[in-house]
Amino acid sequence: MAYRFYLYISDVKVDMLLSQLDPSSTGTRTTEVGVDLKVVNGRRSVETSPDTDPVSRLDRVLKRLEKDGAIGTLEEPGPFFRGRLPMRWGAPAHGDDMSLVFFGARAGRTVVGLGGSTRHVLGSSADAADGPPLTRSLLPSLLDGLRLDPRIAALFTATDPSPDPDGLALRAVREATDGLQGPAQTVEFVAKRLLHGPDPEAGDGSAVLLGSPLYVALAD
Repeated sequence: MAYRFYLYISDVKVDMLLSQLDPSSTGTRTTEVGVDLKVVNGRRSVETSPDTDPVSRLDRVLKRLEKDGAIGTLEEPGPFFRGRLPMRWGAPAHGDDMSLVFFGARAGRTVVGLGGSTRHVLGSSADAADGPPLTRSLLPSLLDGLRLDPRIAALFTATDPSPDPDGLALRAVREATDGLQGPAQTVEFVAKRLLHGPDPEAGDGSAVLLGSPLYVALAD
Protein backbone atom coordinates (compact mmCIF):
# COMPACT_ATOMS: atom_id res chain seq x y z
CA MET A 1 0.00 0.00 0.00
CA ALA A 2 1.32 3.44 -0.95
CA TYR A 3 1.35 6.12 1.73
CA ARG A 4 1.53 9.88 1.35
CA PHE A 5 3.31 12.12 3.83
CA TYR A 6 1.51 15.39 3.18
CA LEU A 7 3.31 18.70 3.41
CA TYR A 8 0.47 20.87 2.13
CA ILE A 9 -3.28 20.49 1.60
CA SER A 10 -5.42 23.44 0.52
CA ASP A 11 -8.73 22.65 2.19
CA VAL A 12 -10.16 25.88 0.75
CA LYS A 13 -9.60 24.77 -2.86
CA VAL A 14 -10.62 21.19 -2.10
CA ASP A 15 -13.92 22.22 -0.50
CA MET A 16 -14.68 24.71 -3.28
CA LEU A 17 -14.14 22.06 -5.96
CA LEU A 18 -15.91 19.30 -4.06
CA SER A 19 -19.06 21.38 -3.67
CA GLN A 20 -19.17 21.74 -7.49
CA LEU A 21 -18.06 18.25 -8.50
CA ASP A 22 -20.14 16.40 -5.91
CA PRO A 23 -22.81 18.64 -4.30
CA SER A 24 -24.12 15.74 -2.21
CA SER A 25 -20.86 15.71 -0.26
CA THR A 26 -21.74 18.96 1.48
CA GLY A 27 -24.99 17.64 2.92
CA THR A 28 -25.61 15.83 6.15
CA ARG A 29 -26.76 12.31 6.88
CA THR A 30 -29.40 11.69 9.54
CA THR A 31 -29.39 8.46 11.51
CA GLU A 32 -32.33 7.58 13.73
CA VAL A 33 -31.98 5.20 16.65
CA GLY A 34 -35.10 3.74 18.28
CA VAL A 35 -35.16 2.21 21.76
CA ASP A 36 -38.16 0.18 22.95
CA LEU A 37 -38.27 0.00 26.73
CA LYS A 38 -41.85 -1.42 26.81
CA VAL A 39 -43.02 1.65 28.66
CA VAL A 40 -40.97 4.34 26.94
CA ASN A 41 -40.18 4.44 23.23
CA GLY A 42 -37.53 7.05 22.49
CA ARG A 43 -36.03 8.08 19.16
CA ARG A 44 -32.82 10.03 18.75
CA SER A 45 -31.63 11.65 15.52
CA VAL A 46 -27.90 12.05 14.96
CA GLU A 47 -26.60 14.18 12.11
CA THR A 48 -23.12 13.61 10.76
CA SER A 49 -21.30 15.38 7.97
CA PRO A 50 -19.75 13.03 5.38
CA ASP A 51 -16.10 13.34 4.40
CA THR A 52 -15.02 15.35 7.41
CA ASP A 53 -11.48 14.08 6.88
CA PRO A 54 -9.48 16.43 4.61
CA VAL A 55 -7.57 13.59 2.93
CA SER A 56 -10.75 11.73 1.93
CA ARG A 57 -12.21 14.95 0.52
CA LEU A 58 -9.00 15.54 -1.43
CA ASP A 59 -9.10 12.00 -2.86
CA ARG A 60 -12.67 12.49 -4.06
CA VAL A 61 -11.71 15.70 -5.85
CA LEU A 62 -8.66 14.11 -7.48
CA LYS A 63 -10.63 11.11 -8.73
CA ARG A 64 -13.26 13.36 -10.30
CA LEU A 65 -10.68 15.65 -11.92
CA GLU A 66 -8.92 12.60 -13.36
CA LYS A 67 -12.22 11.21 -14.66
CA ASP A 68 -12.95 14.55 -16.35
CA GLY A 69 -9.47 14.68 -17.92
CA ALA A 70 -8.72 17.99 -16.21
CA ILE A 71 -5.23 17.09 -14.93
CA GLY A 72 -2.39 17.63 -17.38
CA THR A 73 1.38 17.26 -17.21
CA LEU A 74 4.24 19.68 -16.64
CA GLU A 75 4.84 19.82 -20.39
CA GLU A 76 1.16 20.07 -21.33
CA PRO A 77 -0.75 21.42 -18.33
CA GLY A 78 -4.52 21.45 -18.39
CA PRO A 79 -6.63 23.47 -15.97
CA PHE A 80 -4.71 21.42 -13.38
CA PHE A 81 -1.37 19.64 -13.62
CA ARG A 82 0.50 17.00 -11.67
CA GLY A 83 4.16 16.26 -11.16
CA ARG A 84 6.70 14.24 -9.22
CA LEU A 85 10.18 15.72 -8.97
CA PRO A 86 12.82 17.07 -6.56
CA MET A 87 11.85 20.57 -5.42
CA ARG A 88 13.26 23.14 -3.04
CA TRP A 89 10.73 24.95 -0.93
CA GLY A 90 10.18 27.21 2.02
CA ALA A 91 8.32 30.20 3.43
CA PRO A 92 10.59 33.18 2.70
CA ALA A 93 10.62 35.68 5.54
CA HIS A 94 10.51 39.34 4.51
CA GLY A 95 10.16 41.36 7.67
CA ASP A 96 7.23 39.94 9.60
CA ASP A 97 5.58 38.49 6.48
CA MET A 98 5.81 34.71 6.10
CA SER A 99 2.43 34.27 4.42
CA LEU A 100 3.76 32.68 1.19
CA VAL A 101 5.07 29.14 0.85
CA PHE A 102 6.85 28.50 -2.45
CA PHE A 103 8.05 25.29 -4.12
CA GLY A 104 10.34 25.48 -7.14
CA ALA A 105 12.31 23.25 -9.51
CA ARG A 106 13.44 22.79 -13.09
CA ALA A 107 12.06 19.79 -14.96
CA GLY A 108 13.79 19.50 -18.30
CA ARG A 109 13.06 22.77 -20.09
CA THR A 110 10.26 23.76 -17.74
CA VAL A 111 10.67 25.97 -14.68
CA VAL A 112 7.99 24.87 -12.21
CA GLY A 113 6.80 27.08 -9.35
CA LEU A 114 4.05 26.35 -6.83
CA GLY A 115 2.80 28.96 -4.41
CA GLY A 116 0.16 29.11 -1.71
CA SER A 117 -0.69 30.29 1.78
CA THR A 118 1.50 29.17 4.66
CA ARG A 119 -1.54 28.24 6.72
CA HIS A 120 -2.12 25.22 4.45
CA VAL A 121 1.26 23.72 5.38
CA LEU A 122 0.52 20.85 7.74
CA GLY A 123 1.80 21.56 11.22
CA SER A 124 2.17 25.31 10.71
CA SER A 125 1.37 27.53 13.68
CA ALA A 126 -1.88 29.49 13.79
CA ASP A 127 -0.12 32.82 13.27
CA ALA A 128 2.33 31.60 10.59
CA ALA A 129 0.31 33.16 7.79
CA ASP A 130 -0.08 36.65 9.27
CA GLY A 131 0.04 38.93 6.27
CA PRO A 132 -2.26 40.29 3.58
CA PRO A 133 -5.99 39.52 3.64
CA LEU A 134 -5.89 38.13 0.08
CA THR A 135 -4.85 34.48 0.04
CA ARG A 136 -1.49 33.71 -1.56
CA SER A 137 -3.15 31.04 -3.72
CA LEU A 138 -4.49 33.79 -6.00
CA LEU A 139 -2.17 35.00 -8.77
CA PRO A 140 -2.02 38.74 -7.88
CA SER A 141 -1.32 38.03 -4.21
CA LEU A 142 1.15 35.25 -5.05
CA LEU A 143 3.14 37.61 -7.28
CA ASP A 144 2.98 40.32 -4.61
CA GLY A 145 4.51 37.79 -2.22
CA LEU A 146 7.34 37.07 -4.65
CA ARG A 147 7.95 40.80 -5.07
CA LEU A 148 8.82 41.07 -1.39
CA ASP A 149 12.22 39.71 -2.48
CA PRO A 150 14.31 42.76 -3.50
CA ARG A 151 15.82 40.87 -6.45
CA ILE A 152 12.38 40.18 -7.88
CA ALA A 153 11.05 43.63 -7.01
CA ALA A 154 13.84 45.08 -9.16
CA LEU A 155 12.39 43.34 -12.22
CA PHE A 156 9.17 45.32 -11.84
CA THR A 157 10.82 48.67 -11.11
CA ALA A 158 13.36 48.59 -13.94
CA THR A 159 12.79 51.13 -16.69
CA ASP A 160 11.20 49.48 -19.72
CA PRO A 161 9.55 51.44 -22.54
CA SER A 162 7.11 48.60 -23.27
CA PRO A 163 6.67 46.43 -20.17
CA ASP A 164 5.09 43.02 -20.70
CA PRO A 165 3.13 42.09 -17.54
CA ASP A 166 2.98 38.39 -18.46
CA GLY A 167 6.68 38.30 -19.27
CA LEU A 168 7.56 40.03 -15.99
CA ALA A 169 5.47 37.53 -14.04
CA LEU A 170 7.16 34.59 -15.77
CA ARG A 171 10.59 36.08 -15.04
CA ALA A 172 9.60 36.55 -11.39
CA VAL A 173 8.68 32.86 -11.11
CA ARG A 174 12.00 31.83 -12.65
CA GLU A 175 13.97 34.13 -10.33
CA ALA A 176 12.09 32.87 -7.28
CA THR A 177 12.73 29.25 -8.28
CA ASP A 178 16.43 29.77 -8.94
CA GLY A 179 16.80 31.68 -5.66
CA LEU A 180 15.51 28.90 -3.41
CA GLN A 181 18.07 27.60 -0.92
CA GLY A 182 18.50 24.32 0.92
CA PRO A 183 18.25 20.66 -0.08
CA ALA A 184 15.68 19.43 -2.57
CA GLN A 185 13.01 16.92 -1.57
CA THR A 186 11.22 14.66 -4.02
CA VAL A 187 7.53 15.53 -3.90
CA GLU A 188 4.35 14.75 -5.79
CA PHE A 189 1.56 17.25 -6.28
CA VAL A 190 -1.53 18.33 -8.15
CA ALA A 191 -1.91 22.07 -8.72
CA LYS A 192 -4.25 24.59 -10.32
CA ARG A 193 -2.57 26.24 -13.31
CA LEU A 194 -2.20 30.00 -12.83
CA LEU A 195 0.40 31.01 -15.41
CA HIS A 196 2.15 29.24 -18.28
CA GLY A 197 4.27 30.56 -21.11
CA PRO A 198 7.69 30.63 -22.78
CA ASP A 199 10.62 31.82 -20.71
CA PRO A 200 11.04 35.40 -22.00
CA GLU A 201 14.83 35.30 -21.71
CA ALA A 202 15.77 31.70 -22.54
CA GLY A 203 15.23 31.61 -26.30
CA ASP A 204 15.59 27.82 -26.40
CA GLY A 205 11.98 26.72 -26.10
CA SER A 206 12.03 26.69 -22.30
CA ALA A 207 8.79 27.37 -20.45
CA VAL A 208 7.71 28.67 -17.06
CA LEU A 209 4.76 27.10 -15.24
CA LEU A 210 3.17 28.51 -12.09
CA GLY A 211 0.42 26.86 -10.09
CA SER A 212 -1.19 26.77 -6.69
CA PRO A 213 -1.30 23.24 -5.25
CA LEU A 214 -4.26 21.28 -4.04
CA TYR A 215 -1.70 19.15 -2.24
CA VAL A 216 2.02 18.50 -2.00
CA ALA A 217 3.36 15.29 -0.45
CA LEU A 218 6.77 13.73 0.01
CA ALA A 219 7.38 10.94 -2.50
CA ASP A 220 9.76 8.17 -1.38
